[in-house]
Amino acid sequence: MSGMTEVSSLTGRLLVATPALADPNFERAVVLLLDHDEEGSLGVVLNRPTPVDVGDILEDWADLTGEPGVVFQGGPVSLDSALGVAVVPGGASGERAPLGWRRVHGAIGLVDLEAPPELLAPAVGALRIFAGYAGWGPGQLEDELAEGAWYVVESEPGDVSCPVPERLWREVLRRQRGDLAMVATYPDDPSLN
Repeated sequence: MSGMTEVSSLTGRLLVATPALADPNFERAVVLLLDHDEEGSLGVVLNRPTPVDVGDILEDWADLTGEPGVVFQGGPVSLDSALGVAVVPGGASGERAPLGWRRVHGAIGLVDLEAPPELLAPAVGALRIFAGYAGWGPGQLEDELAEGAWYVVESEPGDVSCPVPERLWREVLRRQRGDLAMVATYPDDPSLN
């Protein structure tokens, strides 16, 4: 993958688990890729809420998180670390970007959770806190894509803050064109058909 161009980078796109993906960490997962290059890939699972309130671990950030106001399990790696992903309407960049926010793609960016929340509060449209992340080494994600484990689709800012994350897998597939939209109707347990 050396010489990867911006066009071939999947940063900012969604990985949507195919019904055939058997790994329980990613069953019906929707992963937002925060970084994808020749050194590997990193993302967060957008539809795995935990029962832990944001206020229980990052009290200062609780008021900025949307419903549900819980921590999400971003993936199986480094579950003891927290990542903040925020949508800043208009996707500010450069000097206009709020302090403590780094654009990833469009209006979606990473939050420095060490920064004072009041610096970001006026600019943030939506914020999610993730425990852990999903990571792939060099070429590993490309292998999984070649095996048909994931659909790659465009993200929308609203995906980060979907108020009913349990529906996100079907909603993302349903908005696709062609045959991919039909996958949204795939039963939870095909053996019951």
